[in-house]
Amino acid sequence: MRFRTMTLLAGVGLWLAACSSQGGADYTSASLDTPDQKASYGIGLNVGRQIRETKDRLDRMAFLRGIEDALQGNEPAVPQAELQEILNQFAQEMQAAAAEDFERRAAENAEAGEQFLTENAAKEGVVTVESGLQYEVLREGDGPRPGPGDRVRIHYRGTLIDGTEFDSSYGGEPAEFDVGGVIPGFSEALQLMPVGSKFRVVIPSELAYGAQGTRGQIGPNETLIFEIELLEIMENEGGA
Repeated sequence: MRFRTMTLLAGVGLWLAACSSQGGADYTSASLDTPDQKASYGIGLNVGRQIRETKDRLDRMAFLRGIEDALQGNEPAVPQAELQEILNQFAQEMQAAAAEDFERRAAENAEAGEQFLTENAAKEGVVTVESGLQYEVLREGDGPRPGPGDRVRIHYRGTLIDGTEFDSSYGGEPAEFDVGGVIPGFSEALQLMPVGSKFRVVIPSELAYGAQGTRGQIGPNETLIFEIELLEIMENEGGA
């Protein structure tokens, strides 16, 4: 059993290396029919998500060997004290690289956002308010404007300046928000809109998620674009 397992492990490692040299592995051939297969896939998915940022430095063969030794209850092939020291150093290097990448993206996003805002401000129909928020009226409504303590019912679509959509209510029910409970630029835009209006709004990063972003799809210093339809001012039972 041990020989067969290690032979299989070596085969998997060689297969990974071969696939990598051909431009990426194709894992879609793995069967996912039985409960055990699906559970195994789930375990792998969770582990992969946890270590995803190490993928460029991860030695697949050594990684698989570590998994096999753990599964078999073998003594570590590298002394534990040495492992701990190396893992600590590895973690510090990964954190430093992540911080450097974050700062680079923040600078790039800030520059791209500033350029986009400058170009957008020059377009016909675009209004820039004192805060730096920009809006364009796509459809003018004739209802009242909400205040900061109101709750509204809207449809909206949010994109990055490169067109990447990160959120949308279209395709489902309209969203309901407290005007004072959203990012500052979105809140300010809502208060400029009569009910029935549809605006295209460009929100500078300092009125959105700022230098931290969301640690998700919205990066640091991202300028955001929203299309917003204000459908209704609702009775706000809970307040802003």
